[in-house]
Amino acid sequence: MIRYIIRRLLIAIPILLVGTFLSFVLVASLGDPLAELRSKPGVTEADVQALAQSLQLDRPIVARYWSWLTNFVQGDWGTSVALGSARADVYSVVTDALVVTAQLVIFAQVLALVLGVAVGVLAAVRQYSIFDYTATSLAFLAFSMPVFCVAIILKSYGIEFNNLLTSVGADRWLTTAGPPTGGFSGGFGEVVFKYTGTFLLPTLSLMLISFAAYSRFQRASMLETLHSDYVRTARAKGLSQGRVIFRHAFRNALIPVVTLAALNIGQVFTGAIMTEQVFGWNGMGSVLVNAVRQYDPNMLMGWLVVVAISVVVFNLVADVLYAYLDPRIRLG
Repeated sequence: MIRYIIRRLLIAIPILLVGTFLSFVLVASLGDPLAELRSKPGVTEADVQALAQSLQLDRPIVARYWSWLTNFVQGDWGTSVALGSARADVYSVVTDALVVTAQLVIFAQVLALVLGVAVGVLAAVRQYSIFDYTATSLAFLAFSMPVFCVAIILKSYGIEFNNLLTSVGADRWLTTAGPPTGGFSGGFGEVVFKYTGTFLLPTLSLMLISFAAYSRFQRASMLETLHSDYVRTARAKGLSQGRVIFRHAFRNALIPVVTLAALNIGQVFTGAIMTEQVFGWNGMGSVLVNAVRQYDPNMLMGWLVVVAISVVVFNLVADVLYAYLDPRIRLG
């Protein structure tokens, strides 16, 4: 298993190198990061040229990439060149935002996987039942709604629900304008009350489409597995339905869902961008939007690299899970 993981890590290195180089070229070709600075009164061309030289903007693209890469692997991600946040450390900004977004993404993905797998298995076992038709209809409904639409709808209902609570003398529960800056304080019950109220709506917004995808893939995979020869053999031996499903069929039926979950991480980050904008979370979504709006190349590269590493890491986790779910993969 250790050699298997090392081999996958070695494969990931050239993928990251190619991905970061292409990203660097695309970001560098978007425009001049100092264009807004040039238009400011009192800024001379000498000032602009001095800043461009300090940021190595006057060097060839390959030399700039190599300089950026060597600094990046040493922990120096550069500084922001955007007006209003100039000289801000990219590493600090991106990692602080990643902590915020990671909480949302992890909760949403865990909830989507647990519910999606459970609903998919049950729909497959009870094929063509009322539950199966209901789950299918809800999944297609979730597929048809963009993330930002779901977020706006849930936020509107959350505000109405809070108004209902205050009208009967209760405290507002659902947070619709970002998590508290000072964290959660108070007793255990109060912390749980605030924590669930803060994460409930953004998590639901982000997990619905993933839940729909996981439930449909799990249902299709489970149906295929239940009709396989070794499952028929297990039933012919007189094993109970529960033992056939969870001991023989369930493990193999998980492999396509694990693949989808690993490939879905990029889409989840995209959904998190819109979800954070709707609910006022200062996470990776805000970093990307501000970096694009102000054309901050160093901040853009920091964001892109973090997302690329996340995708590679989740694919590595999926490879390890393949080896656990199907031991034959270890020999591949």
